[in-house]
Amino acid sequence: VQLVESGGGSVQPGGSLRLSCASSGYTANSGCMGWFRQTPGKEREAVAVVYGGGGFPLYADSVKGRFTISQDNAKNTVYLHMNSLIPEDTAMYYCAAGLVRGSCLRGEYMHWGQGTQVTVS
Repeated sequence: VQLVESGGGSVQPGGSLRLSCASSGYTANSGCMGWFRQTPGKEREAVAVVYGGGGFPLYADSVKGRFTISQDNAKNTVYLHMNSLIPEDTAMYYCAAGLVRGSCLRGEYMHWGQGTQVTVS
């Protein structure tokens, strides 16, 4: 299984970015799949996840109303549309798939991408 993230970059506060996670060897609509982020010295936190082929998104409170997760099952790709970005959104963003245990938003995942950096300043 390989997850490849792209779309990160630097943006000013209030700006937008779209992250993509292309999966190979894993069917995107077969379970939970989503985005997590981490900054140095802090624990990784959930941002947004989706299950049920994209029909059931879940969001962290900190991004509700600003971020949208979507899924293209034909392309085995999950997207994270980030609007109204704030400096606190600065982090390395990781794509995850293959829930091992727990809930989609807070559980443990088997597969992780290499991460893509998002900087808001």
